Amino acid sequence: MKDNKLILALDYGGTKLTAATVRADEHRWLALERSVSPVSHDGEYERATMLTLARRLLAGAQPAAIGVSFGGPVDCSGRLVLLSYHIPCWENIALCDQLEAALGAPATMANDANAGALGEYVFGAGGGCTSLFYVTVSTGVGGGWVFDGEIFTGADGLAGEIGHVTADPRGPLCACGRRGCVEAMACGPAIAGAAQRRLYAEPDVGAELRKLTNGDINCVTGELVARAAQAGDVLAAEVLTAAAHALGFGIGTAISLVNPERVVVGGGVSKAGAAYWTALRSAARAHTPPQLRVEIVPAAFGDDAPLWGAVALARNLLTKN
Repeated sequence: MKDNKLILALDYGGTKLTAATVRADEHRWLALERSVSPVSHDGEYERATMLTLARRLLAGAQPAAIGVSFGGPVDCSGRLVLLSYHIPCWENIALCDQLEAALGAPATMANDANAGALGEYVFGAGGGCTSLFYVTVSTGVGGGWVFDGEIFTGADGLAGEIGHVTADPRGPLCACGRRGCVEAMACGPAIAGAAQRRLYAEPDVGAELRKLTNGDINCVTGELVARAAQAGDVLAAEVLTAAAHALGFGIGTAISLVNPERVVVGGGVSKAGAAYWTALRSAARAHTPPQLRVEIVPAAFGDDAPLWGAVALARNLLTKN
């Protein structure tokens, strides 16, 4: 008999919120909505906006389970948000309890990297492998491990925090308070910041990038840097390559420690183009013993890997219940 129970999947990202519904035995969205968050917002805004999206999608229907992906550290019980490195008012929030009270269905949660890892393992680029390391590179940099179909969270629920591996002890300040973390050198805002500093310091270079910003250097984003690099802008290409090298260092370290069968890279920055991927793979191999033959591949679901991970979390919850 088919299991047509309704699942609600929620993804709290750093710059956008996404809600979707799916049947437990299907692999296609029934409905999906996204909301881009304003530049200055906080956790209260995100919680209220997500509830609005969820209720609109459900339209009075009752979900059997709720799966949640959250862009920040989550405690090992999968019910409490510890904090967000980028959005205020998320400290020690019992998000699953709040969703259960508001929507009347059991909820479970993982951070976005663990959710993305599970989503790719169950539905996407992890097919056929037994061990997978998933890396998401967007507003921040996170990582998640899956072994034999189970997320490995570590003793404190924080395993896989590749974004806070130190790539350069004298590097830029990270949101976590330390210097030279992979995240501080490889995420979208870090790429934009590095490009801005060079544009200000070197007024005669970066013509293509300057054109894309209409001359307003403060409007530089990681996406514009990638577009300029693909159009042949040397400054943009150098900035992007440096970010790929920092991420490759972190990935190489993870491979050396645990030797996963496959590394899957997703998030907005992973769409930066072929040259970025060449630099990333080259840097990862340079920091990995030659005996470790690990595949490094793009995520099948791009930005939606954590959302599909939320589906997998909810399906697991239904199975347990």
